[in-house]
Amino acid sequence: MSEGQLDSVEALLEEARLMAWMPSPVERLRLREAAGLSRAQVAAAVGVGRQTVANWESGETDPQPPGRGKYLKLLKGLAEIHPAPTPEAPGNAGITAPQAPVAPTAPQSLPAAAELPPTAFRPDGLVVQGNPEPCIRCGVVTPFKATDGRSLHPGAMCQPPAAKPPAATPRAATPAVTRVPAPAAPLQPSPTPARVPSPTPARVPSRPQRRAQSSARAQAETNTLITGAVHEELERAEGDADVALQALVKRAIPDVMRLFEETRATARYQYTAYPSLPDILHKPSKREPDQIWEARPNFHHPHYSLKAPGNVQVTALDANAAYLSALKCWLPIGKLEHHAGSDGVDAKRSGVHLITPAPWNHPHLPDPLGDREEPGALWITDATLRLLLRLSGPKYGLIEAPTVHESWTSGATENFLDALRKVLAAARETALAQDDTITEGYVKAMYSKFISTMGESIHNREIQRPDWMHIIHSQAYANLWGKAYKAHQAGLEVIAMMGTDELHVSGDWRQVFTEGRGLTQMKIKHSDAKASGEYTVGQVAR
Repeated sequence: MSEGQLDSVEALLEEARLMAWMPSPVERLRLREAAGLSRAQVAAAVGVGRQTVANWESGETDPQPPGRGKYLKLLKGLAEIHPAPTPEAPGNAGITAPQAPVAPTAPQSLPAAAELPPTAFRPDGLVVQGNPEPCIRCGVVTPFKATDGRSLHPGAMCQPPAAKPPAATPRAATPAVTRVPAPAAPLQPSPTPARVPSPTPARVPSRPQRRAQSSARAQAETNTLITGAVHEELERAEGDADVALQALVKRAIPDVMRLFEETRATARYQYTAYPSLPDILHKPSKREPDQIWEARPNFHHPHYSLKAPGNVQVTALDANAAYLSALKCWLPIGKLEHHAGSDGVDAKRSGVHLITPAPWNHPHLPDPLGDREEPGALWITDATLRLLLRLSGPKYGLIEAPTVHESWTSGATENFLDALRKVLAAARETALAQDDTITEGYVKAMYSKFISTMGESIHNREIQRPDWMHIIHSQAYANLWGKAYKAHQAGLEVIAMMGTDELHVSGDWRQVFTEGRGLTQMKIKHSDAKASGEYTVGQVAR
Protein backbone atom coordinates (compact mmCIF):
# COMPACT_ATOMS: atom_id res chain seq x y z
CA MET A 1 0.00 0.00 0.00
CA SER A 2 1.42 3.37 -1.03
CA GLU A 3 2.04 6.25 1.38
CA GLY A 4 -0.82 8.23 -0.15
CA GLN A 5 -3.24 5.34 0.40
CA LEU A 6 -2.10 5.05 4.03
CA ASP A 7 -2.75 8.74 4.52
CA SER A 8 -6.26 8.30 3.10
CA VAL A 9 -6.94 5.37 5.42
CA GLU A 10 -5.72 7.34 8.43
CA ALA A 11 -7.95 10.24 7.45
CA LEU A 12 -10.97 7.91 7.28
CA LEU A 13 -10.09 6.37 10.64
CA GLU A 14 -9.72 9.80 12.22
CA GLU A 15 -13.12 10.78 10.81
CA ALA A 16 -14.64 7.57 12.20
CA ARG A 17 -13.13 8.21 15.66
CA LEU A 18 -14.54 11.72 15.72
CA MET A 19 -17.96 10.50 14.60
CA ALA A 20 -18.00 7.86 17.36
CA TRP A 21 -17.04 10.56 19.86
CA MET A 22 -19.59 13.16 18.66
CA PRO A 23 -21.09 14.92 21.71
CA SER A 24 -24.73 15.71 22.23
CA PRO A 25 -26.18 19.09 21.09
CA VAL A 26 -26.31 20.26 24.72
CA GLU A 27 -22.62 19.50 25.13
CA ARG A 28 -21.78 21.27 21.86
CA LEU A 29 -23.43 24.42 23.20
CA ARG A 30 -21.75 24.04 26.61
CA LEU A 31 -18.27 23.72 25.12
CA ARG A 32 -18.66 26.79 22.92
CA GLU A 33 -20.01 28.95 25.76
CA ALA A 34 -17.36 27.64 28.16
CA ALA A 35 -14.70 28.85 25.74
CA GLY A 36 -16.42 32.22 25.34
CA LEU A 37 -16.78 31.81 21.58
CA SER A 38 -19.61 33.25 19.50
CA ARG A 39 -21.40 31.21 16.88
CA ALA A 40 -20.02 33.58 14.27
CA GLN A 41 -16.43 32.77 15.35
CA VAL A 42 -17.07 29.03 15.21
CA ALA A 43 -18.79 29.34 11.84
CA ALA A 44 -15.87 31.30 10.38
CA ALA A 45 -13.31 28.77 11.68
CA VAL A 46 -15.26 25.74 10.48
CA GLY A 47 -16.26 27.22 7.13
CA VAL A 48 -20.05 27.15 7.49
CA GLY A 49 -22.79 29.67 8.16
CA ARG A 50 -23.76 30.88 11.61
CA GLN A 51 -27.23 29.40 11.27
CA THR A 52 -25.65 26.00 10.57
CA VAL A 53 -23.80 26.15 13.90
CA ALA A 54 -27.05 27.17 15.62
CA ASN A 55 -28.82 24.15 14.08
CA TRP A 56 -26.05 21.82 15.27
CA GLU A 57 -26.32 23.16 18.82
CA SER A 58 -30.10 22.96 18.93
CA GLY A 59 -30.15 19.42 17.56
CA GLU A 60 -32.20 20.34 14.50
CA THR A 61 -29.42 18.93 12.31
CA ASP A 62 -26.24 16.92 12.91
CA PRO A 63 -22.85 18.09 11.67
CA GLN A 64 -22.31 17.16 8.04
CA PRO A 65 -19.37 17.53 5.64
CA PRO A 66 -17.56 19.60 4.65
CA GLY A 67 -17.52 21.40 8.00
CA ARG A 68 -18.08 18.35 10.21
CA GLY A 69 -14.43 17.29 10.54
CA LYS A 70 -13.20 20.75 11.56
CA TYR A 71 -16.16 21.23 13.90
CA LEU A 72 -15.57 17.94 15.75
CA LYS A 73 -11.83 18.65 16.05
CA LEU A 74 -12.66 22.00 17.59
CA LEU A 75 -15.09 20.40 20.06
CA LYS A 76 -12.51 17.72 20.91
CA GLY A 77 -9.96 20.37 21.77
CA LEU A 78 -12.48 22.39 23.78
CA ALA A 79 -13.49 19.25 25.72
CA GLU A 80 -9.86 18.81 26.80
CA ILE A 81 -9.68 22.45 27.94
CA HIS A 82 -13.16 22.55 29.51
CA PRO A 83 -14.07 19.01 30.71
CA ALA A 84 -17.61 18.38 31.80
CA PRO A 85 -18.16 18.96 35.54
CA THR A 86 -18.60 15.93 37.79
CA PRO A 87 -22.33 15.37 38.47
CA GLU A 88 -23.40 16.22 42.02
CA ALA A 89 -26.55 15.39 43.95
CA PRO A 90 -28.98 18.34 43.66
CA GLY A 91 -29.55 20.18 46.92
CA ASN A 92 -26.47 18.71 48.66
CA ALA A 93 -23.91 21.33 47.68
CA GLY A 94 -21.66 22.07 50.64
CA ILE A 95 -23.13 19.21 52.78
CA THR A 96 -20.89 16.35 53.81
CA ALA A 97 -22.65 13.03 53.39
CA PRO A 98 -22.44 10.66 56.38
CA GLN A 99 -19.68 8.13 55.94
CA ALA A 100 -20.92 4.58 56.02
CA PRO A 101 -18.80 1.80 57.51
CA VAL A 102 -16.90 0.10 54.74
CA ALA A 103 -15.84 -3.49 54.98
CA PRO A 104 -12.07 -3.90 55.33
CA THR A 105 -12.02 -6.03 52.24
CA ALA A 106 -13.65 -3.38 50.07
CA PRO A 107 -11.12 -2.01 47.57
CA GLN A 108 -10.30 1.63 48.22
CA SER A 109 -8.24 2.37 45.15
CA LEU A 110 -9.57 3.37 41.78
CA PRO A 111 -10.33 0.45 39.48
CA ALA A 112 -7.76 -0.24 36.85
CA ALA A 113 -8.45 1.20 33.46
CA ALA A 114 -8.67 -2.27 31.99
CA GLU A 115 -11.53 -3.12 34.38
CA LEU A 116 -13.74 -0.27 33.13
CA PRO A 117 -16.00 -0.73 30.13
CA PRO A 118 -14.90 1.05 26.93
CA THR A 119 -17.59 3.71 27.34
CA ALA A 120 -16.68 4.60 30.94
CA PHE A 121 -15.35 8.03 30.00
CA ARG A 122 -17.92 10.03 28.05
CA PRO A 123 -17.29 13.66 27.08
CA ASP A 124 -20.83 14.78 27.89
CA GLY A 125 -20.37 14.02 31.61
CA LEU A 126 -22.97 11.23 31.88
CA VAL A 127 -22.33 8.41 34.36
CA VAL A 128 -21.78 4.88 33.07
CA GLN A 129 -21.67 1.40 34.56
CA GLY A 130 -18.53 -0.45 35.65
CA ASN A 131 -17.26 -2.68 38.47
CA PRO A 132 -19.37 -2.26 41.63
CA GLU A 133 -17.55 -0.12 44.20
CA PRO A 134 -18.59 1.88 47.27
CA CYS A 135 -19.99 5.30 46.34
CA ILE A 136 -17.56 8.07 47.26
CA ARG A 137 -20.46 9.97 48.90
CA CYS A 138 -22.67 7.50 50.67
CA GLY A 139 -20.51 4.36 50.77
CA VAL A 140 -23.22 2.13 49.31
CA VAL A 141 -21.88 -0.13 46.57
CA THR A 142 -22.94 0.96 43.09
CA PRO A 143 -21.95 -0.01 39.55
CA PHE A 144 -22.20 3.63 38.36
CA LYS A 145 -19.08 5.67 37.68
CA ALA A 146 -18.25 9.34 37.31
CA THR A 147 -16.19 10.46 34.32
CA ASP A 148 -12.97 10.16 36.39
CA GLY A 149 -13.66 6.45 37.04
CA ARG A 150 -14.69 6.72 40.70
CA SER A 151 -17.91 5.09 41.89
CA LEU A 152 -20.73 7.59 42.27
CA HIS A 153 -24.52 7.37 42.34
CA PRO A 154 -26.02 9.50 39.56
CA GLY A 155 -28.28 12.39 40.41
CA ALA A 156 -29.98 12.06 43.82
CA MET A 157 -29.71 8.27 44.07
CA CYS A 158 -27.31 8.24 47.04
CA GLN A 159 -28.81 6.02 49.77
CA PRO A 160 -28.29 5.93 53.55
CA PRO A 161 -26.42 2.81 54.74
CA ALA A 162 -28.54 -0.01 56.15
CA ALA A 163 -29.06 0.32 59.93
CA LYS A 164 -27.32 -2.35 62.03
CA PRO A 165 -28.71 -3.70 65.34
CA PRO A 166 -26.76 -2.42 68.37
CA ALA A 167 -24.23 -4.91 69.70
CA ALA A 168 -25.02 -6.51 73.13
CA THR A 169 -22.98 -4.89 75.93
CA PRO A 170 -22.00 -7.14 78.87
CA ARG A 171 -23.54 -5.89 82.11
CA ALA A 172 -22.25 -6.47 85.66
CA ALA A 173 -24.44 -8.51 87.98
CA THR A 174 -26.53 -6.33 90.31
CA PRO A 175 -28.97 -7.19 93.05
CA ALA A 176 -32.57 -7.43 92.03
CA VAL A 177 -34.46 -4.25 92.65
CA THR A 178 -38.22 -3.92 92.57
CA ARG A 179 -39.20 -0.99 90.44
CA VAL A 180 -42.57 0.69 90.33
CA PRO A 181 -43.62 0.93 86.70
CA ALA A 182 -43.98 4.47 85.49
CA PRO A 183 -47.29 5.51 84.00
CA ALA A 184 -47.42 4.82 80.32
CA ALA A 185 -46.67 7.88 78.29
CA PRO A 186 -49.21 8.73 75.65
CA LEU A 187 -48.28 7.40 72.26
CA GLN A 188 -46.80 10.10 70.02
CA PRO A 189 -46.88 9.73 66.33
CA SER A 190 -43.46 8.97 65.00
CA PRO A 191 -41.96 12.05 63.44
CA THR A 192 -42.36 12.14 59.68
CA PRO A 193 -38.96 12.26 58.08
CA ALA A 194 -38.26 15.51 56.35
CA ARG A 195 -39.04 15.20 52.71
CA VAL A 196 -36.14 15.97 50.49
CA PRO A 197 -37.50 17.91 47.54
CA SER A 198 -36.84 16.27 44.24
CA PRO A 199 -34.75 18.32 41.91
CA THR A 200 -36.83 20.65 39.79
CA PRO A 201 -36.11 20.00 36.15
CA ALA A 202 -34.76 22.93 34.22
CA ARG A 203 -37.55 24.78 32.53
CA VAL A 204 -37.27 24.48 28.80
CA PRO A 205 -38.03 27.84 27.19
CA SER A 206 -40.86 27.92 24.70
CA ARG A 207 -40.17 28.33 21.01
CA PRO A 208 -40.98 32.08 21.00
CA GLN A 209 -38.78 32.54 24.08
CA ARG A 210 -35.91 30.69 22.43
CA ARG A 211 -36.37 32.78 19.32
CA ALA A 212 -36.35 36.00 21.37
CA GLN A 213 -33.23 34.92 23.27
CA SER A 214 -31.52 33.95 20.04
CA SER A 215 -32.54 37.25 18.47
CA ALA A 216 -31.07 39.20 21.39
CA ARG A 217 -27.78 37.29 21.12
CA ALA A 218 -27.69 37.76 17.35
CA GLN A 219 -28.40 41.49 17.67
CA ALA A 220 -25.64 41.88 20.24
CA GLU A 221 -23.21 40.17 17.89
CA THR A 222 -24.25 42.02 14.73
CA ASN A 223 -23.95 45.41 16.43
CA THR A 224 -20.21 44.86 16.81
CA LEU A 225 -19.46 43.35 13.39
CA ILE A 226 -19.53 46.62 11.45
CA THR A 227 -17.89 48.85 14.06
CA GLY A 228 -15.32 46.17 14.86
CA ALA A 229 -14.30 45.83 11.20
CA VAL A 230 -13.91 49.60 10.82
CA HIS A 231 -11.75 49.89 13.94
CA GLU A 232 -9.66 46.92 12.86
CA GLU A 233 -8.85 48.36 9.43
CA LEU A 234 -8.19 51.82 10.85
CA GLU A 235 -5.62 50.33 13.21
CA ARG A 236 -3.97 48.40 10.39
CA ALA A 237 -3.89 51.55 8.26
CA GLU A 238 -2.51 53.55 11.21
CA GLY A 239 -5.37 56.01 10.94
CA ASP A 240 -5.25 56.52 7.16
CA ALA A 241 -8.95 56.78 6.26
CA ASP A 242 -8.50 56.16 2.53
CA VAL A 243 -6.42 53.02 3.04
CA ALA A 244 -8.86 51.71 5.66
CA LEU A 245 -11.87 52.27 3.37
CA GLN A 246 -10.14 50.49 0.49
CA ALA A 247 -9.50 47.49 2.73
CA LEU A 248 -13.11 47.50 3.96
CA VAL A 249 -14.45 47.58 0.40
CA LYS A 250 -12.28 44.58 -0.48
CA ARG A 251 -13.67 42.53 2.41
CA ALA A 252 -17.26 43.74 1.95
CA ILE A 253 -18.54 40.49 0.35
CA PRO A 254 -17.47 38.00 3.06
CA ASP A 255 -18.38 40.52 5.74
CA VAL A 256 -21.92 41.08 4.45
CA MET A 257 -22.45 37.33 4.05
CA ARG A 258 -21.41 36.86 7.68
CA LEU A 259 -23.79 39.65 8.65
CA PHE A 260 -26.52 37.97 6.59
CA GLU A 261 -26.01 34.72 8.51
CA GLU A 262 -26.14 36.60 11.82
CA THR A 263 -29.47 38.23 10.93
CA ARG A 264 -30.83 34.83 9.88
CA ALA A 265 -30.32 33.47 13.43
CA THR A 266 -34.00 33.75 14.39
CA ALA A 267 -35.51 33.00 10.99
CA ARG A 268 -38.54 30.69 10.96
CA TYR A 269 -37.70 28.90 7.74
CA GLN A 270 -34.79 27.73 5.65
CA TYR A 271 -34.00 29.02 2.19
CA THR A 272 -32.40 27.42 -0.85
CA ALA A 273 -29.00 29.01 -1.54
CA TYR A 274 -28.21 26.93 -4.64
CA PRO A 275 -31.48 25.95 -6.36
CA SER A 276 -31.62 24.37 -9.78
CA LEU A 277 -32.48 27.21 -12.15
CA PRO A 278 -34.37 27.29 -15.45
CA ASP A 279 -32.38 28.15 -18.58
CA ILE A 280 -33.85 31.65 -18.71
CA LEU A 281 -31.87 32.51 -15.55
CA HIS A 282 -28.56 31.14 -16.82
CA LYS A 283 -26.16 33.33 -18.76
CA PRO A 284 -25.30 31.88 -22.19
CA SER A 285 -21.76 33.19 -21.62
CA LYS A 286 -19.89 35.46 -19.25
CA ARG A 287 -20.53 38.49 -21.46
CA GLU A 288 -24.14 37.76 -22.34
CA PRO A 289 -27.04 38.42 -19.95
CA ASP A 290 -29.79 35.99 -19.14
CA GLN A 291 -33.33 36.50 -20.46
CA ILE A 292 -34.78 38.53 -17.55
CA TRP A 293 -35.79 42.13 -18.33
CA GLU A 294 -35.22 44.36 -15.30
CA ALA A 295 -37.21 47.32 -16.68
CA ARG A 296 -34.45 49.87 -16.16
CA PRO A 297 -36.02 53.22 -17.00
CA ASN A 298 -34.21 55.76 -19.15
CA PHE A 299 -37.01 58.26 -19.57
CA HIS A 300 -36.90 61.77 -21.01
CA HIS A 301 -40.05 63.85 -21.34
CA PRO A 302 -40.68 64.27 -25.09
CA HIS A 303 -41.86 67.90 -24.69
CA TYR A 304 -38.61 69.19 -23.15
CA SER A 305 -35.07 69.24 -24.47
CA LEU A 306 -31.65 70.57 -23.54
CA LYS A 307 -31.15 71.64 -27.14
CA ALA A 308 -34.23 73.84 -27.27
CA PRO A 309 -33.86 77.39 -25.96
CA GLY A 310 -35.84 78.02 -22.85
CA ASN A 311 -35.82 78.83 -19.14
CA VAL A 312 -37.63 75.88 -17.53
CA GLN A 313 -35.72 75.26 -14.31
CA VAL A 314 -34.96 71.58 -13.62
CA THR A 315 -33.56 69.97 -10.45
CA ALA A 316 -31.82 66.61 -10.54
CA LEU A 317 -32.78 64.63 -7.43
CA ASP A 318 -31.11 61.58 -5.93
CA ALA A 319 -33.00 58.80 -4.13
CA ASN A 320 -30.78 57.81 -1.21
CA ALA A 321 -29.52 54.21 -0.91
CA ALA A 322 -32.01 52.91 -3.49
CA TYR A 323 -30.74 49.34 -3.39
CA LEU A 324 -30.77 49.25 0.41
CA SER A 325 -34.44 50.26 0.44
CA ALA A 326 -35.17 47.66 -2.25
CA LEU A 327 -34.09 44.82 0.05
CA LYS A 328 -37.68 44.90 1.28
CA CYS A 329 -39.35 43.02 -1.55
CA TRP A 330 -41.06 39.71 -2.23
CA LEU A 331 -38.37 37.05 -2.69
CA PRO A 332 -38.89 33.35 -3.49
CA ILE A 333 -37.25 31.28 -0.75
CA GLY A 334 -37.36 27.83 -2.31
CA LYS A 335 -36.76 26.13 -5.62
CA LEU A 336 -38.58 27.75 -8.53
CA GLU A 337 -41.43 25.70 -9.97
CA HIS A 338 -42.91 26.02 -13.44
CA HIS A 339 -46.54 27.11 -13.93
CA ALA A 340 -48.47 27.49 -17.16
CA GLY A 341 -50.65 30.50 -17.85
CA SER A 342 -51.38 32.68 -14.83
CA ASP A 343 -51.30 29.80 -12.30
CA GLY A 344 -47.98 31.04 -10.91
CA VAL A 345 -49.30 34.54 -10.15
CA ASP A 346 -50.08 34.67 -6.46
CA ALA A 347 -49.65 37.29 -3.73
CA LYS A 348 -47.69 34.77 -1.62
CA ARG A 349 -45.41 33.60 -4.45
CA SER A 350 -42.58 35.27 -6.31
CA GLY A 351 -40.25 34.60 -9.21
CA VAL A 352 -40.15 35.48 -12.89
CA HIS A 353 -42.96 35.63 -15.46
CA LEU A 354 -43.28 35.59 -19.22
CA ILE A 355 -45.78 38.32 -20.17
CA THR A 356 -47.08 40.33 -23.06
CA PRO A 357 -47.54 43.90 -21.78
CA ALA A 358 -50.26 46.29 -22.76
CA PRO A 359 -49.22 49.51 -24.55
CA TRP A 360 -48.26 52.52 -22.43
CA ASN A 361 -50.09 55.68 -23.50
CA HIS A 362 -48.80 58.28 -21.02
CA PRO A 363 -45.85 60.20 -22.50
CA HIS A 364 -45.66 62.52 -19.52
CA LEU A 365 -44.76 59.57 -17.25
CA PRO A 366 -42.00 56.97 -17.65
CA ASP A 367 -43.05 53.57 -18.94
CA PRO A 368 -42.87 51.07 -16.00
CA LEU A 369 -41.09 48.70 -18.39
CA GLY A 370 -38.50 51.32 -19.35
CA ASP A 371 -37.40 52.15 -22.88
CA ARG A 372 -37.85 48.74 -24.44
CA GLU A 373 -37.21 48.59 -28.16
CA GLU A 374 -38.33 45.03 -28.95
CA PRO A 375 -42.10 44.44 -28.89
CA GLY A 376 -43.81 41.22 -27.91
CA ALA A 377 -43.48 38.86 -24.94
CA LEU A 378 -40.66 39.20 -22.42
CA TRP A 379 -39.54 37.72 -19.08
CA ILE A 380 -39.94 40.12 -16.15
CA THR A 381 -39.52 39.84 -12.39
CA ASP A 382 -42.20 39.61 -9.76
CA ALA A 383 -41.48 43.20 -8.66
CA THR A 384 -42.23 44.50 -12.17
CA LEU A 385 -45.35 42.37 -12.49
CA ARG A 386 -46.67 43.66 -9.16
CA LEU A 387 -46.11 47.24 -10.37
CA LEU A 388 -47.96 46.57 -13.64
CA LEU A 389 -50.86 44.94 -11.81
CA ARG A 390 -51.12 47.92 -9.42
CA LEU A 391 -51.15 50.36 -12.30
CA SER A 392 -53.91 48.34 -14.00
CA GLY A 393 -56.06 48.38 -10.87
CA PRO A 394 -58.85 50.82 -9.98
CA LYS A 395 -56.56 53.09 -7.92
CA TYR A 396 -54.42 54.08 -10.93
CA GLY A 397 -56.17 52.82 -14.06
CA LEU A 398 -53.17 53.72 -16.23
CA ILE A 399 -52.75 50.50 -18.19
CA GLU A 400 -54.39 47.23 -19.04
CA ALA A 401 -53.25 44.15 -17.10
CA PRO A 402 -50.50 42.17 -18.86
CA THR A 403 -51.09 38.69 -20.25
CA VAL A 404 -49.12 36.09 -18.29
CA HIS A 405 -48.04 33.09 -20.38
CA GLU A 406 -45.94 31.10 -17.89
CA SER A 407 -44.05 31.54 -14.64
CA TRP A 408 -41.23 30.13 -12.52
CA THR A 409 -42.14 30.86 -8.89
CA SER A 410 -41.79 29.67 -5.31
CA GLY A 411 -43.37 30.47 -1.97
CA ALA A 412 -42.21 33.94 -0.97
CA THR A 413 -41.97 36.47 1.84
CA GLU A 414 -41.51 40.24 1.82
CA ASN A 415 -39.44 40.25 5.02
CA PHE A 416 -36.70 37.78 4.09
CA LEU A 417 -33.94 40.42 4.00
CA ASP A 418 -35.64 42.90 6.32
CA ALA A 419 -33.41 42.15 9.32
CA LEU A 420 -30.28 42.67 7.22
CA ARG A 421 -31.76 45.86 5.78
CA LYS A 422 -32.48 47.26 9.24
CA VAL A 423 -28.97 46.53 10.54
CA LEU A 424 -27.32 48.18 7.54
CA ALA A 425 -29.76 51.11 7.59
CA ALA A 426 -29.09 51.74 11.29
CA ALA A 427 -25.32 51.65 10.72
CA ARG A 428 -25.68 54.03 7.79
CA GLU A 429 -27.84 56.43 9.81
CA THR A 430 -25.34 56.47 12.67
CA ALA A 431 -22.46 57.04 10.28
CA LEU A 432 -24.25 60.00 8.66
CA ALA A 433 -25.04 61.53 12.05
CA GLN A 434 -21.37 61.26 13.06
CA ASP A 435 -20.04 62.33 9.65
CA ASP A 436 -18.28 58.96 9.48
CA THR A 437 -17.52 58.60 5.76
CA ILE A 438 -15.57 55.37 6.31
CA THR A 439 -18.47 53.44 7.81
CA GLU A 440 -20.87 54.97 5.31
CA GLY A 441 -18.74 53.80 2.39
CA TYR A 442 -18.26 50.37 3.97
CA VAL A 443 -22.02 49.88 4.45
CA LYS A 444 -22.70 50.98 0.86
CA ALA A 445 -20.15 48.49 -0.43
CA MET A 446 -21.73 45.71 1.61
CA TYR A 447 -25.30 46.05 0.40
CA SER A 448 -24.40 46.87 -3.21
CA LYS A 449 -21.96 43.95 -3.51
CA PHE A 450 -24.36 41.64 -1.70
CA ILE A 451 -26.93 42.27 -4.43
CA SER A 452 -24.58 42.30 -7.42
CA THR A 453 -22.79 39.04 -6.48
CA MET A 454 -25.76 36.88 -5.51
CA GLY A 455 -26.22 35.86 -9.14
CA GLU A 456 -23.69 33.87 -11.17
CA SER A 457 -20.58 35.48 -9.68
CA ILE A 458 -17.12 34.10 -8.95
CA HIS A 459 -16.79 36.57 -6.08
CA ASN A 460 -19.49 35.04 -3.88
CA ARG A 461 -19.61 31.25 -3.61
CA GLU A 462 -22.05 31.14 -0.71
CA ILE A 463 -25.21 31.85 -2.70
CA GLN A 464 -26.48 31.72 -6.26
CA ARG A 465 -29.87 33.38 -6.65
CA PRO A 466 -29.96 35.43 -9.88
CA ASP A 467 -33.73 35.60 -9.46
CA TRP A 468 -33.21 37.53 -6.21
CA MET A 469 -30.73 39.88 -7.85
CA HIS A 470 -33.15 40.71 -10.68
CA ILE A 471 -36.09 41.15 -8.31
CA ILE A 472 -34.16 43.54 -6.00
CA HIS A 473 -32.98 45.58 -8.99
CA SER A 474 -36.53 45.76 -10.34
CA GLN A 475 -37.87 46.72 -6.90
CA ALA A 476 -35.48 49.67 -6.83
CA TYR A 477 -36.81 50.80 -10.22
CA ALA A 478 -40.41 50.32 -9.07
CA ASN A 479 -39.69 52.45 -5.98
CA LEU A 480 -38.27 55.22 -8.17
CA TRP A 481 -41.30 55.04 -10.49
CA GLY A 482 -43.51 55.56 -7.43
CA LYS A 483 -41.59 58.75 -6.60
CA ALA A 484 -42.03 59.99 -10.17
CA TYR A 485 -45.77 59.37 -9.99
CA LYS A 486 -45.96 61.16 -6.64
CA ALA A 487 -44.19 64.18 -8.12
CA HIS A 488 -46.54 64.20 -11.11
CA GLN A 489 -49.63 63.98 -8.91
CA ALA A 490 -48.33 66.94 -6.86
CA GLY A 491 -48.12 69.12 -9.98
CA LEU A 492 -44.42 68.78 -10.78
CA GLU A 493 -43.26 68.02 -14.30
CA VAL A 494 -41.18 64.85 -14.58
CA ILE A 495 -38.42 65.79 -17.02
CA ALA A 496 -36.28 62.65 -16.78
CA MET A 497 -35.87 59.43 -14.80
CA MET A 498 -32.73 57.30 -15.10
CA GLY A 499 -31.30 54.22 -13.44
CA THR A 500 -32.53 53.38 -9.95
CA ASP A 501 -32.04 56.69 -8.13
CA GLU A 502 -32.11 59.67 -10.49
CA LEU A 503 -35.26 61.79 -10.91
CA HIS A 504 -35.30 65.19 -12.67
CA VAL A 505 -38.28 67.46 -12.02
CA SER A 506 -39.34 71.05 -12.55
CA GLY A 507 -41.25 72.85 -9.83
CA ASP A 508 -41.01 73.20 -6.06
CA TRP A 509 -39.88 69.67 -5.23
CA ARG A 510 -39.40 70.44 -1.52
CA GLN A 511 -43.18 70.65 -1.17
CA VAL A 512 -43.33 67.00 -2.23
CA PHE A 513 -40.16 65.37 -0.86
CA THR A 514 -38.28 65.89 2.38
CA GLU A 515 -34.71 66.99 1.71
CA GLY A 516 -32.01 64.99 3.44
CA ARG A 517 -29.92 61.83 3.29
CA GLY A 518 -32.31 59.46 5.00
CA LEU A 519 -33.73 56.43 3.23
CA THR A 520 -37.12 58.09 2.69
CA GLN A 521 -35.66 61.47 1.75
CA MET A 522 -34.31 63.02 -1.46
CA LYS A 523 -31.28 65.20 -2.06
CA ILE A 524 -30.00 67.26 -4.97
CA LYS A 525 -27.82 65.14 -7.23
CA HIS A 526 -24.48 66.76 -8.01
CA SER A 527 -22.36 65.76 -10.98
CA ASP A 528 -19.36 67.06 -12.87
CA ALA A 529 -21.62 68.38 -15.64
CA LYS A 530 -24.09 70.01 -13.25
CA ALA A 531 -22.24 70.94 -10.08
CA SER A 532 -25.28 72.64 -8.62
CA GLY A 533 -27.72 69.88 -9.62
CA GLU A 534 -29.87 72.43 -11.46
CA TYR A 535 -30.14 73.27 -15.14
CA THR A 536 -32.62 74.65 -17.67
CA VAL A 537 -34.41 73.09 -20.62
CA GLY A 538 -36.61 74.39 -23.37
CA GLN A 539 -40.01 73.28 -24.54
CA VAL A 540 -40.45 71.40 -27.78
CA ALA A 541 -43.39 72.08 -30.04
CA ARG A 542 -46.15 69.57 -29.43
